[in-house]
Amino acid sequence: MDRLEYDVVVIGAGVSGSAVARELAKKTRRIAVLERESDVCEGTSKANSGIVHAGFDAQPDTLKAKLNVQGAKMMKTLSKELDFSYKQNGSIVVSFEEDGREQLQELYERGRQNGVEGLQILSGDEVRALEPALSDEVKAALYAKTGGIVCPFGLNIALAENAAVNGVDFYLNTEVVKIEREQGGYRILTREREFWAKVVVNAAGVHADTLHNMVSGRRLHITARRGEYCLMDKKTGGLVGSTIFQLPSANGKGILVTPTVHGNLLVGPTAENIGDKEGVNTTADGLARALLVGARSVKELPVRQIITSFAGLRAHEESEDFIIGEAEDAEGFFDVAGMASPGLSAAPAVGVYVANLIQARFPAADRADFIAARKGIPCMAEASREERKRLIAENRTYANVVCRCELVTEGEILNAIHRPLGATTLDGVKRRTRAGMGRCQSGFCAPKVVEILARELHKDIGEITKSGAGSTFLNGYNKETMSASI
Repeated sequence: MDRLEYDVVVIGAGVSGSAVARELAKKTRRIAVLERESDVCEGTSKANSGIVHAGFDAQPDTLKAKLNVQGAKMMKTLSKELDFSYKQNGSIVVSFEEDGREQLQELYERGRQNGVEGLQILSGDEVRALEPALSDEVKAALYAKTGGIVCPFGLNIALAENAAVNGVDFYLNTEVVKIEREQGGYRILTREREFWAKVVVNAAGVHADTLHNMVSGRRLHITARRGEYCLMDKKTGGLVGSTIFQLPSANGKGILVTPTVHGNLLVGPTAENIGDKEGVNTTADGLARALLVGARSVKELPVRQIITSFAGLRAHEESEDFIIGEAEDAEGFFDVAGMASPGLSAAPAVGVYVANLIQARFPAADRADFIAARKGIPCMAEASREERKRLIAENRTYANVVCRCELVTEGEILNAIHRPLGATTLDGVKRRTRAGMGRCQSGFCAPKVVEILARELHKDIGEITKSGAGSTFLNGYNKETMSASI
């Protein structure tokens, strides 16, 4: 088995791992990212609320509080630098009881200690003046103007692409099965290759405890906490402008109602601890609970406009804080674990924090040629008339509409396939272009996207998958006509 040697190996290409890799690439290091799935952003990072939390929920003097507030402050600049969708829409925590004002005041004071700016406590009438769709049951609310929403796929993919452009090697479909300490570093075994690195960054989401426990005697335990969501059609996205929370409980920030950056309406998540770390299935009870609780926040929740549902897993650790840093008994092994909410909000700051920790222990020189900016895929649905004309004049495939619901063209899909860390699956195209995210949920465009993937990747159409191994579309060929049937 070949042995590939690096200065740093990052395990996990979710938003935390990708943010760390990008920051590490600012120094003269050889860096690899190992990801067991067929694409980046395949775990927790792909199935969450897309909320940039203001930072009033985390307990003061914790890593969650510090990195949440820092990450939220970085998001606007980063979104322009790396060209992903972000909007500061504000967030509201509602109370349905008069005595809930005391809890709102606690969140207010906590937020002030954490450095959150512009917090206000409003009466029911005052908050309904901001959000008329709020329930008449709302008696008071905490308003945070710095709360925001982001495209979670866009953020994760942008960080990973920019890291790749700056020389980071990404190994997809590469599952780590064993880590062993060696003199001066770590031997990392996968099913396909052997790696060696002086430094390992463990950003493996719900599986971070398994990797940590391979090298450290100080055991770590991660619980998978499933959250189920309902997503509604774009025609409902204007129901509320802010992200609407209810007072948080011991299981998290509760079920929210929020617009997305793309104009949909999202309701969820539930919070259920489960033993299966692959358990991303939805349940009838969970979805019903999400809608029932969400309907208490806003009037006339448009449940008939649901176009899909999904579930994601949060990596819950008993300390209720992020576990970030060098393992006490494993020199050079850095955990980025327990990254439950607000992990997405904190990700930009997590990248900087971990890179600084590694730099302090294992110094490296600055790179003079680091490329900080990244340009995303042109979006015909949002482009001006003049921009559409320019794109079509340069490349006629931008005139060929493939996904009618989201107005995604062949040109955008080709861009998604051939850019750094390009899409190789239907879901990969979907996350990069939104082809298949509309009302019909790929009902019309999937066959064409599969055809384009096969053509551009020079593969048989039967080899194209939805999301990697075990998710092929074709069972075989028709014996009489030898034509593929999907």
